[in-house]
Amino acid sequence: MSTRPRHKGFTLIEMVVMIVVLGIIAVVATKTLTQSVQTARYEHTKRELDELTHAIVGNPGVFTGGVRTDFGYVGDVGALPPNLDALVQNPGLYATWEGPYMSRGIAGDDFKKDGWGSEYVFAGTLIRSTGSGADIDRVITGSTTELLANTVEGTLADADQGLPGEIFRDSLLIRLIYPDGSGGLTTAAIVPDPHGYFRFTGVPVGNHGLSIIYIPDSDTVTLAITVCPGRDVKLDVVFPADLW
Repeated sequence: MSTRPRHKGFTLIEMVVMIVVLGIIAVVATKTLTQSVQTARYEHTKRELDELTHAIVGNPGVFTGGVRTDFGYVGDVGALPPNLDALVQNPGLYATWEGPYMSRGIAGDDFKKDGWGSEYVFAGTLIRSTGSGADIDRVITGSTTELLANTVEGTLADADQGLPGEIFRDSLLIRLIYPDGSGGLTTAAIVPDPHGYFRFTGVPVGNHGLSIIYIPDSDTVTLAITVCPGRDVKLDVVFPADLW
């Protein structure tokens, strides 16, 4: 007579314990997944806020030949953008606009939305993400003055360090060309004082052209100057010839 082995099944208690354990595992896995998704959204948003900031005011780490060359939208136009759309589409047929400064993304407007799909709030001096329920701010600048109203000043002399004085100061013309904030260029022109001192104010960040002309002989010194946020430019210019 043969006997068959008896298969022991799960008891009710064992099944309850198993269900509880599986439930705990599911809760932990869901929580971990949620945290991972939130972290990914947060990191994406932080990266995009940095990209938007660089698009607006440039990347301070980009240099060519020891000179900063990236000043973004502000460096090209001479003003803050009216909105984020101006970073990918010329806002008014501006001649100095050199965009797009950002990639639109797959949907065409991804660059304007944070990791949670909420549109960024652009407030001029900062960009804000509100999608996470807690604001994430990226400050663009502490003050618009740092970007749009810097000073370029200096002194000039001839080859033997002579100063122009009252007699020759009116024979000198100093020109500074920079974006006018409306898509064009402005040329500011002044004459130095008798001591050769000159000063321009209200200059936006960027790489600009400065020329100093001795009118009688049309002798000209041309300089490329770099204006960084909140940093006044100070120059000592010497003409290669003995002019006065």
